[in-house]
Parts: sequence; structure tokens; C-alpha cells
Amino acid sequence: MKTSAVGDVLSQGSPQRRLKIAVLNRIFVPTGGGAERYSIALVEQLAARHEIHVFAQEIDHAWPGVHYHQMPRWFKKPRWLNQLWYAYATRRATKNGFDIVHSHENVWHGNVQTMHVKTVQRSLLEGLTGLPLALRRLKIALSPRLLAYLSFERARLAVRKNLAVVAASQPLQDELLAQYPHTARVISTITPGVAVPLNPPSQQAARQALGVPLECKVVAFIANDYARKGLPTLLAAMQDIPTAKLLVAGHAGQIERFKALAQSLKVADRVVFLGPQSDLGLLYSAADVLAHPTLEDTFAMVVLEAMAHGLPVALSSSKHCGIASLLTHGANALILDNPLDKLALSAALNGVLGNEVQTQTLSQAGRVFALQHSWSAAALAYEAVYFSVLN
Repeated sequence: MKTSAVGDVLSQGSPQRRLKIAVLNRIFVPTGGGAERYSIALVEQLAARHEIHVFAQEIDHAWPGVHYHQMPRWFKKPRWLNQLWYAYATRRATKNGFDIVHSHENVWHGNVQTMHVKTVQRSLLEGLTGLPLALRRLKIALSPRLLAYLSFERARLAVRKNLAVVAASQPLQDELLAQYPHTARVISTITPGVAVPLNPPSQQAARQALGVPLECKVVAFIANDYARKGLPTLLAAMQDIPTAKLLVAGHAGQIERFKALAQSLKVADRVVFLGPQSDLGLLYSAADVLAHPTLEDTFAMVVLEAMAHGLPVALSSSKHCGIASLLTHGANALILDNPLDKLALSAALNGVLGNEVQTQTLSQAGRVFALQHSWSAAALAYEAVYFSVLN
């Protein structure tokens, strides 16, 4: 499916000068998570204006003018040791010759740091005092894994010359300021953009391509971490949505576990696991609604992408999902107070599937919202960050 980044960055005038930029992201593949797709989209935009070098351990991407550097992966497990190696190797590879080193990874070097997930420090230490805090610190000190990740993060955000920190959402920026208040002078938020579909397939054509019956209602769910993004609750909610099928796209390694859960809930005959999809546009076109009852998502790019396709969305509140802080319940999305409440989720989905007026309202308003978030604007915002660092 063809897509267009609204207001292509090429049309925005010439940059101050052409920069040589190193981009750090261990997994540079379009079927990865939101962080991977975020960095890929920025590279595609910025490559027209700057010399881009990608340093990754997994690469499945080709773009005119982009230079790819395959970094070895000597340690698949433990992952913290691989992270340590990747940080060391990329530091050596990018130490000289680059104007900007832009990291999407938890490494201790790089002058532009994009934060995609909640902080390690908050995950480990928030809310603890007294003896529980002392015991947790002891646990960290005795765990190479926890000590490594926390040390990487603290070094990554340490005060130094020419540092810029970018949060992928406003709630994440607020968290970063609470955990690392010294970043206040260098932090900003640049939310993901979206590629607007050009000539998407009809729902009938998309369903035929996916082997889905034309007459049923279809709920879409997209994630690589099924549990954290709320699939258990959604499978339970499907018990109360008897006329719909659920299409699940994402990590193939988790399919068998959740097939068993669907079987135990007696909804397996209405759940289709598609595995990873290089083109999610087909799924968006085939579906009637996107369900995203996530327990934790700093932004949720799939929500924005679904809205760009005119798909109504039901998602968790801003406490759990960053993009919800920009949306209005009932106007351009259906926002769930509690992502674990299967009854509220099934009621929201049944409301969309059974109400054509609400479907059209959410579809139109959601598309308007999505059109306000272009990758071109995000790329230009990053370009401004780059030059502010250099200046």
C-alpha cells in the first residue's frame, strides 16, 4: 500500500547545512515495535536532507542514500551483556566523524537521546522508602542485569555538553523530569508522525487478502508484547462480542500461548493470529475497529496509524497510554479508564460495531486528528534539535 508523509520534508526548504548523522537502534526492521518504526520513519524523512548512517544488529530496510552498518551480536543472552557490547561497539564506531549521534537505545553515549519507554529508575525505585528501598537497592547491586540497565540510563541522561533529550510523548517527558529533574534544560517532546494511506484497498479486498469472511465484524489488535498491550483482557471481552472476529498481528513467538488462552475462553474459533506483518495497512483496511487496552504504552503508534486509516479506536487512558492525553473520549476515540475491565472493553467495542453513526463520527474525527501529526513535522523538529545541539 502506498503512503504519504503529509508535507514531505523535501518541501520545507533547505537545512542550515547538510549533517552527517549516526542513528543507533539495535533492531532496524519495520516489523519491530513502535521505537523501531519511529526511528525508521525519521531516517526516511531526514535522508533527503542529511547523510544518515544506521548502526544496527538486525537490519531489514533499504532506503536511497542511507548507509547501513551491521554491528555484530556476540551475545544473544544475557541481553544486558549484548546491550553493553552494542554500546561499546557503537561508541568506537561513531566517536569521530559525525556531527550528531542520535540514539534510540539505552547507551551511555550520543548527543541526542530519544526516550521511548518508561525509565528504568521509575520501574525499580518509584514509591519505595525505608527498608523496602534499601532492600531494592541491595537487589540492584547484586544483579548484573538490573545494575547494568540502571547504570546505562543514568549515564545516558547525565549532564554533559551538547546533550538533547527527546521524549516520545508528553506523559513520558513528565516522568523523565520527575526522575531526572536535571534534564529540564535539554528536554523536549516530539511525538510520532503517521503516513497517510494513498489509495488503500477496500475492506472487501483487504479481507479477501487476509482470508477473513466479508459479512462479519472485525476487531484488530496489533502488538509485539501481547500481555503488556492487553490481549488477555481483549480475549476475555470477545466472549461478549459474539458476532465479531479478532485479528491479532505481532510477535509469532507468543502465538501458541495465547492460542491456548483463547481456547480456554472458548473464543478460539473467532480469533485469527496473523503473526508479524510488514504491511499493517491491509489489516487496518480489513478491520472495523482497533482495540488497544494496553497496560503500558508511552505513545502507541498503532493507534495513530489506525486513525489515519479512518478506523475507530478503543484504547486505555493516558495513565497507561500516552496518545490518550491528546484525545477526547467520545469525540475522536473511546478511552477506557481501566484496561483490565473486560466488560467496559466489550461495551465500547459493541457500541462501535453496532452503531454506524458513532463509527462514522469516530472515523472522521480520528482521521482529522491523525492528519495533524506528520512525520515531516517530526523530522523538522528533530532537525531543529540537531542544530540547537551544534550551536
